[in-house]
Amino acid sequence: MDKMKLTDRFGMHVFDDRVMRERLPKETYLALQGAMRRGGELSLEVADVVASAMKDWAIEQGATHYAHWFQPLGGLSAEKHEAFLSPLGMGGAITEFSGRMLVRGEADGSSFPTGGLRQVFEARGYTVWDCTSPAFLKSDASGMTLCIPTAFCSWGGEALDEKTPLLRSMRVLSKHALRLLHLFGDHSVRGISPCVGPEQEYFLVDQGQFQARTDLRLAGHTLFGARPPKCQELSDHYNAIMNERIVGFMRELDEALWKMGVPAKTQHNEAAPAQHELACVYASANIASDHNQIVMETLRRVAAHHGLRCLLDEKPFAYINGSGKHNNWSIATDDGQNVFEPGDTPYENAKFLVFLCAVIRAVDRYAPLLRLACASANNDRRLGGHEAPPAILSIYLGESIQQVLRDVAERTGERAGECGRIMDFGVPSLPKMYADSADRNRTAPFAFTGNKFELRMLGASMSVSFVNTILNTIVAESLDEFASRLESADDFDTEIQQIITDTWRENGRILFEGDGYSQDWYEEARRRGLANLATTVDCVPVLLSQETVDLFGWYGVYSESELRARYDVLLEQYQKTVTIDARVMVDMARREIFPAVSRYASELAEGCQRVRAVGLTGGAQETRLRELLEGIDRLEGCTTALEGLIGEGFSIEISLQNAARCRDELLPAMDALREVADRLEKLCDRAAWPFPTYFDLLHDA
Repeated sequence: MDKMKLTDRFGMHVFDDRVMRERLPKETYLALQGAMRRGGELSLEVADVVASAMKDWAIEQGATHYAHWFQPLGGLSAEKHEAFLSPLGMGGAITEFSGRMLVRGEADGSSFPTGGLRQVFEARGYTVWDCTSPAFLKSDASGMTLCIPTAFCSWGGEALDEKTPLLRSMRVLSKHALRLLHLFGDHSVRGISPCVGPEQEYFLVDQGQFQARTDLRLAGHTLFGARPPKCQELSDHYNAIMNERIVGFMRELDEALWKMGVPAKTQHNEAAPAQHELACVYASANIASDHNQIVMETLRRVAAHHGLRCLLDEKPFAYINGSGKHNNWSIATDDGQNVFEPGDTPYENAKFLVFLCAVIRAVDRYAPLLRLACASANNDRRLGGHEAPPAILSIYLGESIQQVLRDVAERTGERAGECGRIMDFGVPSLPKMYADSADRNRTAPFAFTGNKFELRMLGASMSVSFVNTILNTIVAESLDEFASRLESADDFDTEIQQIITDTWRENGRILFEGDGYSQDWYEEARRRGLANLATTVDCVPVLLSQETVDLFGWYGVYSESELRARYDVLLEQYQKTVTIDARVMVDMARREIFPAVSRYASELAEGCQRVRAVGLTGGAQETRLRELLEGIDRLEGCTTALEGLIGEGFSIEISLQNAARCRDELLPAMDALREVADRLEKLCDRAAWPFPTYFDLLHDA
C-alpha cells in the first residue's frame, strides 16, 4: 500500500463532487447537481461538457475504456466495454466520449433474463445514465475502466433491471414521507432518501481446493461432503484473530474498495470456519446497491490474487452456518434527520411513533411480499435453521420501544423505564454508559436496532435492490395512508393517537420479542395468522396477486408486465438452479465417487485375500469391504433414480408446477444420493476420496 494519506486514497477513483467542482464549469456543475437532487433531464449541451471532463479525468488515471455498468435481473452486475479510442480516416486516432455516449448506451435486451419482456428477435435494450450514483474507475487485468452506473430498459420502456424500480420506489417513498413531515411542521425538509447499509457475509477457500471440486465450480456450493470432526462447535472462529493470508486479502480488498469510494468499515471472522463479513457505511439506497455490487465483484477479484476463491453462495457447506446479507434500512432527510431516531423521550416523539407504525403496518400487511424478496433456491437451504431467521416474518422492537407503543396505543397513562438507562458493570475502572433502547434479537427476521431496521433474511449472493424496492414501496403505502388521514382530520393530535392505536390493534400480531428458533414460535405464528412460506415455490405466487399488482401499479413502481417478468425469472432461476445441482450430483457420483470407491474396494478385497491366504480371518477388513460394496450398490441405485427424474423433461418448461416438482421430487432424491455418498466418504481411505473434503476446504484457507 502506498504512503498516500488514507483520507486522500478514499474516493480517488470516483468522479465525485470534489472532482466535479474542480473540473466542471460552474453553470454545468449546478445544472448537474440540480438534476441529481430534483430529477429531470440534462440537456445534451450539459451532458457533453460533463462527458468531456469525465473522459479527461479517466484517461489521466490510466483508463482506456468506459462501460455502462448495470444490474440485469438475476442479481449479478453487467458491463459492456467501449474504447475511448476512435480511429481517424487518414490514419491515427483520437479519444472520444460525447454526452450522447454518456447518457445512453445499448445492450442486447434479449440475452439477459427478461421473463418474456424481450423475445429473441427483440434485442434492443437501453442503458441510461443514473447521474445520482457517481461514475468510478475499476482496475483489473484488462486495465482501468470508467464504469458509469446506469438503468437498463427495453425499447418499450419496461425495466429489465433491478435499478430502475429501485429509483421509482425511492421517489414514491420520498413523496409520502415528505407529506408526513410537512404535516408535523418540518417545512425546511426538501428531500428524503431511504438509506441502506448492507452487511456482506462470504467464505474464502483455497483456489486449488476449489478447482478440484466440480460442485463448487459449477454450482457454487458443495453437493457432497461428510461432517468433519470439528465444525463451529467451539465458536472459536467468530471474531478471532485472522491469519496472515486472510489479513493480506482484506488489506488489498479495503484498498480497492476505498479507491472506488465504497465505504468499507467493518471486517471480521464470522461464526463458521473460513467465513468472514464486511460491512459498509450507510448510503442512499441506490448508491448502497451499487456499492454492494462492487463489493461482491471485488471480493471475487481480490481473492484470486491471494490464491483464494470467494464463495457468495447462501449455503456452500452443510453442518455449518450459511451466508446472509443483513439489510440495514432507515429514512434520512436532507437536513440530517433520521426519522427512526427515538430521541431521549420517545413518548413525546409522535413523529417517530407514526413512522414506526408505518413500518409495522407495512410489514404485517405485505409480509409475504417481503419474504418473496429474500427467496431463492439457495437461500431456502439457509432460512429456518439455527443460523438465520425463520421464514416467518416478524418484527422485533425491543422491550422498551414495544412498551412505549403499547402504553400509547392502549392509553394506559403508564410509562415504561426510560430507554436511556445507565449500565453499571460493577467494576470501578470501567465507565458507566447508556444502554441502547433494545437488546439485539438475532433470530428476528426484521428487527429495530435503535434507529434503523435490520432485515436479516436476505441471501449473501442477492442484490439489495429488489428487497429495498419492495420495502420502500410498502412503507410508502402506509405513509400515504397516514398522511391522508392526518390531512383530513378534524384534530391532528387525536388522529395521531388513533393511528397508533389502530396499528397496535390491527398489526400488532407481527411484533414478537421471543426466540424465533423455538418450535413454539411456529405454532404461535400459526395462531396469529402469520404466513410460514418456507420455500421459494411457496412465495412466488404473491408476486402476481391482485393486491401486489394494484400496489405497484398505483405507485408506478412495477407494471403488471414487469411483475410477470420477475415472476417468470424467479421460477426460472429456481428450476435451473435445482436441476443443475441434480445434474452435477449425477456427474460426480458416476465419474468421480463410483470409480474412486470401486478402486478402493478392489484394493481392500485384494488385502482380504492376502489375509486369508496366510490363514487369518480378517474380520474387520471383511466387514468394511461388505459395507463398501453395499454402499456402492446404493450409490448406483440413488444415482439412477435421480437421473431418471432429471430425464423426465419437466425441468425444461418453466412453470410453478414444475418448480414444485423440483422441490418435492428432485430435492429429496438429491438428499438420498448425498446421504449414501457421504457415508462412503467416511468408509474410504482419505487418499482414495476423489476430491477435497470438508476438512480440507474449511481449514486450509
